[in-house]
Amino acid sequence: MKKITILVPAYNEEESLPFLYERVSKIMNEQKDYEFELLFVNDGSKDNTLNEIKKLREQDKRICYVDFSRNFGKEIGMIAGLDYATGDCVIIMDADLQDPPELIPEMIKLWEQGYDDVYAKRRSRAGETWLKKFTSKMYYRVLQSLTKVEIQKDTGDFRLLDKRCVNALKKMRETGRCSKSMFSWIGYNKKEIMYDRDPRIAGKTKWNYKKLVDLAIDGITSFTTSPLRISTFLSIPTFLALFVYFIYVIAKACVTHTAIQAFQAIILLILFFSGIQIVLIGIMGEYLGRIFNESKHRPLYLVNEYNGKKEMNEK
Repeated sequence: MKKITILVPAYNEEESLPFLYERVSKIMNEQKDYEFELLFVNDGSKDNTLNEIKKLREQDKRICYVDFSRNFGKEIGMIAGLDYATGDCVIIMDADLQDPPELIPEMIKLWEQGYDDVYAKRRSRAGETWLKKFTSKMYYRVLQSLTKVEIQKDTGDFRLLDKRCVNALKKMRETGRCSKSMFSWIGYNKKEIMYDRDPRIAGKTKWNYKKLVDLAIDGITSFTTSPLRISTFLSIPTFLALFVYFIYVIAKACVTHTAIQAFQAIILLILFFSGIQIVLIGIMGEYLGRIFNESKHRPLYLVNEYNGKKEMNEK
């Protein structure tokens, strides 16, 4: 009998967990041809999330959990879940039920047909502001324009991954992670499912615009070096424009027989080039910071306990 792991990263989701378990357990009970593992990754929650997970495990041994020593972030929570998952495939979903568990049977059916990555594409996004929808849409467009790898637009982490996709992702141990880009990079046989994204079932979102901007920067700088080429692209037209401007100033002075009084233009040029330099230094700083973080070779995460047993983190 094939085994399926349902991976749920959770951070301060105590209000959502009972609703999540009710709907997911119904799906697991209906799929009698498969063995299931419901794996929670508690990402250093400050509320009662861990205790709620432990209560659920007492009544259903299909539930497993990984408890982090502190908050490491959702991206790290997902790779930890992949490390601990024991299924022949892994289904990743959020704890807030914005990803409907009722799509799981269809994902499994497509997986049995030979697809390795069955991802859910959002047709609509209820409960989100127009600004968040717009910035999310633009992010995927910008990311696609900077890379040759085809990016799945308007998709999240809700997907089924075959074991070989999981093994491929587990080999990618960089600290600044963007799973959405990694899902695209590994390739394999992909299939999309359209769905309407629901509002949160309970609690409040843990994402704000600052965190989303940080995630976007991580996604771009971890996936492509195209921003570094901006300096090359800007240097040539800037030099040509500057050369033409000086020719214009000299020609005007010769024709009108007036002295060159261009200190104001020079000040503007200095400010313009200084602004460009600051932007480029900032971009290079992002990449240097990533190199610094990777060079330390620290573990991606530390585990406090796994299914009630304290982890010694010896590996």
